[in-house]
Amino acid sequence: MSQISVRTRADRRRAAFRRKAGRAARIFVLLTVLIDATGMGLIFPVMPDLLEELTGQNLSGAAVWGGILGTAYAAMQFLFGPVVGNLSDAYGRRPVMLTALFVMTLDYVLLAVAHTVTLILIGRIIGGIMAATHATAAAYMADISTPEEKGRNFGLIGAAFGVGFVLGPVLGSLASTIDLRAPFWIAGGLAFANMVFGYFVLPETVTRSIRRPFSWRRANPLSSFSAVGKLPGIAPLLAVFALFNLAGYVYPAVWSFFGKARFGWDPLHIGLSLAAFGIAIAFVQGVLVGPAIRRFGPGRTVVLGFVLEIAAFVFYGFVTSPLWALALTPLAAIAGLGGPALQQIMSNLARDDQQGELQGVLSSVAAIAMGVSPLIMTAIFAFFTRENTLVYAPGMPFLAAAAMMLVALAIFVQARRSRHRTGERSS
Repeated sequence: MSQISVRTRADRRRAAFRRKAGRAARIFVLLTVLIDATGMGLIFPVMPDLLEELTGQNLSGAAVWGGILGTAYAAMQFLFGPVVGNLSDAYGRRPVMLTALFVMTLDYVLLAVAHTVTLILIGRIIGGIMAATHATAAAYMADISTPEEKGRNFGLIGAAFGVGFVLGPVLGSLASTIDLRAPFWIAGGLAFANMVFGYFVLPETVTRSIRRPFSWRRANPLSSFSAVGKLPGIAPLLAVFALFNLAGYVYPAVWSFFGKARFGWDPLHIGLSLAAFGIAIAFVQGVLVGPAIRRFGPGRTVVLGFVLEIAAFVFYGFVTSPLWALALTPLAAIAGLGGPALQQIMSNLARDDQQGELQGVLSSVAAIAMGVSPLIMTAIFAFFTRENTLVYAPGMPFLAAAAMMLVALAIFVQARRSRHRTGERSS
């Protein structure tokens, strides 16, 4: 049988699965990402006060503990991202996502009753493992998308993350007026409700034609990096993706502490500021990503997003007015155009039976950044806000993020030029 006929039949099967994965299934996937982002975001507004209460330390000391919790969360995502991605390639996206939501529900219950830093740390470790399913959600979207649709659908995932970034801080800030742990009960209920919803509406997209046997060797993060790293032209893009995430995590790492130190914000004001940022992100990711990629192409969209990201970081490095900090939120949000475009370029370099593995690797890269960034950013923040510091500069972490993005932009531009010189068609 010819390769063309086999490929044609496989294309027909993929088209059938795209039709089968109806609106309700897409909504479930987006809700899963939204709840994941909500769980991450709801802790931001209460983190300074909660850690000060549990540790008995001042704001600078609490910020360091915040970095430790963020690193633990990210370490688990790094270790389990490839495992979860390979499990979804072998056994399907559906069982992986439903199981994760069940465990996530139990994790929120643990966080709700936690009254020591140790229990909070355990809860964040479990949350980091379950956050690795973000890769499965992205792989599901890749399964049901044509190559041209991937950027738009990854943008929808980004929009869901943005909405969660709104709901999390809003729930956290409002519920904190009742009790600092109340938001976790709300998040647990949402995770459980979504698990029930997914049980009834989520079809499986991994068929025998693209199913790949599970291998613990390939589930090892380093082995997965090796397998994906062999894809032509993807190595520098992974470096760009790592720097993009390393810089971008400055917001969750220090925004709460930055707002309190620079503007004197309480949890309510921190939550509202994050809500404004999340609304802007949701609009950009859900509405502007697709048109931007169609208008400029994925490569130019990445460049545009990165340039705007650098400008936003520099602005927040020096801003002293809370009104200006909120007014320039749209600039920081529009800078998010680059992420989905970069993911589209990388996804189109991978085979259909490698989408879960690729997204698992990207999840691990993001996890590395999520683990390293809080340590770097909170250490910079603590150094420039401590007593007797030579220069009081709460915005210094944002200037460090701008430098990282400048390096990422340079690598991406050079990689594009190299592909053009070798005659490779850009995705």
